[in-house]
Amino acid sequence: MKTVIVAAQRGDGQRMSFNPATEWSEIIGWSRPLEGFSEPEQLLSAFFAASNVGLSIVDTQLNYQAINKALAEMNGFSVEAHLGKSMRDILGNAAESVEPILRSVLLTGAPVTNVPLALHLPTRTEVGHWVVHYFPMNDASGKVTRIGVVVVEVTAQKKLEDKLGSLASKLQHQKDRLQMLLEISTALNSSPELQHSFPSISASIRKVLQHDWTDLSILDESSAFICAYVAECPVDPRLARTGISIPLRDSICREALAEKQPRIFNRLDLVAIRSNFVEQLLQKGIQSACCIPFVTPKGSAGSFNLASVRAHAFQSEDLDLLRQVGLQLANALDHTVAHRDGREGVGVVPKHSIRQPTRSELDFEEIVIVGESPALRRVLKQSRTVARSDATVLILGATGTGKELIARAIHRMSFRKSGPFEKLNCAAIPVGLLESELFGHEKGAFTGAVAQKAGRLEQANRGTLFLDEIGDLPLELQPKLLRVLQEQEFERLGGNRTVRVNIRLLAATNRDLSISLAQRKFRADLYYRLNVFPIVMPALGERDGDIPLLVRYFAQKHAHKMNKTIETIPAEVMSALEAWDWPGNIRELENLIERSVILSEGPVLEVPLTELRPQAAPPSVTLEGMGREYILRALRECDGAIDGPQGAAARLGMHPATLHSMMQRMKISRKEYPD
Repeated sequence: MKTVIVAAQRGDGQRMSFNPATEWSEIIGWSRPLEGFSEPEQLLSAFFAASNVGLSIVDTQLNYQAINKALAEMNGFSVEAHLGKSMRDILGNAAESVEPILRSVLLTGAPVTNVPLALHLPTRTEVGHWVVHYFPMNDASGKVTRIGVVVVEVTAQKKLEDKLGSLASKLQHQKDRLQMLLEISTALNSSPELQHSFPSISASIRKVLQHDWTDLSILDESSAFICAYVAECPVDPRLARTGISIPLRDSICREALAEKQPRIFNRLDLVAIRSNFVEQLLQKGIQSACCIPFVTPKGSAGSFNLASVRAHAFQSEDLDLLRQVGLQLANALDHTVAHRDGREGVGVVPKHSIRQPTRSELDFEEIVIVGESPALRRVLKQSRTVARSDATVLILGATGTGKELIARAIHRMSFRKSGPFEKLNCAAIPVGLLESELFGHEKGAFTGAVAQKAGRLEQANRGTLFLDEIGDLPLELQPKLLRVLQEQEFERLGGNRTVRVNIRLLAATNRDLSISLAQRKFRADLYYRLNVFPIVMPALGERDGDIPLLVRYFAQKHAHKMNKTIETIPAEVMSALEAWDWPGNIRELENLIERSVILSEGPVLEVPLTELRPQAAPPSVTLEGMGREYILRALRECDGAIDGPQGAAARLGMHPATLHSMMQRMKISRKEYPD
């Protein structure tokens, strides 16, 4: 008999072989003779029976022709139950993962080895794992008529690997959390001032708990307002506002502070809060949030808050870790306040010791953002919209409403923010010097011009020029400014060399420029160049609900400057302040609160309410009313004619279309003047 070596590859890469000359009696045979098989195939089948590896032979119809006991036990049926049955009969739906591979071997005649399979067999309650090899078996003509299948079960090994992997993952998870706490502690030790260390602290937390907005907020003495002491928001830095108090009822930490327990919010929970601030977070895609309250023996003092654009970003098992983070932040905040106040720390910041975040300067032009009224939000939305362009902006509004702040805000949000911001008050400089101040002058241009001087236009090159009180710009300078807007070039006073600049112009006025147009004190062409994007600043009386926020802000600001502590504002005082109409707007309010802080001897704000006595009502005359009467007088003098050289438009020095537009805006009808 010819000696034939038959070999198969095991799952561990080793090869198995045997010599067909071995006595048949030495090998465990099949349960019945394999009719139709050649002698080598019978010997191969005998070898299958002696192996610890699952082995089988299937025909071109994928029916079992031979199978060893090991594989039969894996499949959960006896050897006899397999023979003549298809793989689908035995494996059920699990055969769908095997059949394409078998058909590929039949078609190509090439073996397919080391195929990992995860199958849920009908006879098993859980998924099993195998490594399978498929070998073509050819007839005398070389045609593939059968396939040998070698199966190694690795379910136990897979479970062990998964268990070890899960354990390793848990260990790494714990390591990451401990590392985060260590990084936070290191950051606080290196820079205990939270304003400086908070960004790195937030970055350390983000390595473990993905979040897109975080802040540390503190309650005021009344527990009615909460202030963001530090905040960070990579999604939109404008949401990382500090020093701004909002009503507690509008904050996401309201329920957590009331329950004195950590709280996790999903999107539906956030929507249910129904506040302007939370609405801003939702508009930026925030889907979930978590609040950790600071609780002292005297009650809740504030909270540490996180939010994420991912749904279910925070789980209950994260709360213990966040409590530890919150405790570190509270201790650091208490240390900061104690250092500033010259007192001993008390473990957690008490409400009465709250301070607004210190900054190098907190002047008037920075405080108009305090507030949540619809009128203020409308102005801020307009400012954000126009800031992205390079359009000229005309800011209108009464004195003291914060027009310069909006100009600064537009500059900071524009692509010119890295350039200079130059401002010039056209009403504060004598007419004779205004041209030199704006355009600059050459040496010897006038008496005292001992050297060349660059004007504000040159100083604002590649940045923004803010002209306040533009309505007071002398008529003779208006054509030169118009040229700058149109051509971005000018000549210095006393010079003939053209200077080119690249500036954006923002202008502001408390005048009604339509009246100045009618009186020929302001050029119409310059007005139209300035009035590309008008923004009307609301008076303080139009900003519903903002007065209490501004009062608290000013009280804390000036108390800090004067080294005083203002803890309480009486309710009757706040009511009186809200009832006053504030003709001087925010500037008048700040001056009164500063004076009140000076007069206050203790922790209660003492406001001289006698200064808020109503004044006699002035005559009902407005700038627009004066302009209306001026136009009506011109129409009557011209017998109602508008167009033509003898018409009212020519008399008023404006285009007829402009006059028609103004008449429509002022609701001037033909009944009011002769036809």
